[in-house]
Amino acid sequence: MPALRILGAILAIGLLFFSVSRYRRRAFSRLDLIISWLIGLVVLVLAISPPDTISHILDALRLQPKTGQQLIAVLLFAVIVLFFLVFRAQSMADENERAIRMLVEALGVKTVNLEAVEATLPPKPRLATISPAFNEAENIGYVLDDMPKEVLGYNVFSIVVDDCSDDGTPDVARAHGAIAASNPVRRGGGLALRVGYEIALQLGAEIVVTLDADGQHRPEEMDIMIQPIVSGDADYVNGSRLLGAFEKESTIRHLGVHFFSRVVTILTGQRITDPSSGYRAARGDLLNNLALVQDQFWSTEVLIEALRQHARITEVPVTFLARRGGES
Repeated sequence: MPALRILGAILAIGLLFFSVSRYRRRAFSRLDLIISWLIGLVVLVLAISPPDTISHILDALRLQPKTGQQLIAVLLFAVIVLFFLVFRAQSMADENERAIRMLVEALGVKTVNLEAVEATLPPKPRLATISPAFNEAENIGYVLDDMPKEVLGYNVFSIVVDDCSDDGTPDVARAHGAIAASNPVRRGGGLALRVGYEIALQLGAEIVVTLDADGQHRPEEMDIMIQPIVSGDADYVNGSRLLGAFEKESTIRHLGVHFFSRVVTILTGQRITDPSSGYRAARGDLLNNLALVQDQFWSTEVLIEALRQHARITEVPVTFLARRGGES
């Protein structure tokens, strides 16, 4: 026991000095300093105080000595303190993550001069296509060249959100007539999609269609995608390769589509055949109500959020092609 007390005292004193050092370097907040000192002082008191002092405190709680109750009480208190500290650290990490996410999104939107772009857009009603892209210079030009100018009375404009590519993807997108936004750091397709949504809505898009930048989706099928929205039968349309057709894909990907189809159907109570499809269409006002936070695996999140908002969702058959080139 004396050795354990000495070790506890050394650790407590070390924590006190460490917290002061971190605070002076502005790596600790004042609250962190106070919490660290409280813990350090409690451990130090427990290490240097005689056993009967602690016993008096535990006796006041009517815990019987030599039965293990007092030790369990001390351990329980320590676990509660540890849980509080872990919870606080996780909350701070989540808050910092959210701040970084919002900053990157804002910087991505700011790369587009919305006022200047507005003057070049076709008249309303407008449909925006959004293609998140990372190193898709080889493919994005073909996708944009196949994009229709008008679909079921809606004038089409295209947005490519570059996720910090190093192959000139945004330059190729602009050369082929698209609005190109660029995220300052790579965060994933989900964040790129949210940047595209924000730009599309600020530019007055009434319908927003997402499709991949690698040529897997056929822009000429966009009339099939938006027909349920235009007719007033749906708020959100999911393009399904299983209802339509698809070129050969990896066995793992194919099994994943079926697996997540079952999972989403069970969780939401609505039959969805292709929850990982990136070919989607939604009313613009619906997108304002979606709470999207995932930076990478975004496709299923958008679908589940739309279901949570009680949106009218339908699936239509579409064709999925193999990538034109490059790597996913």
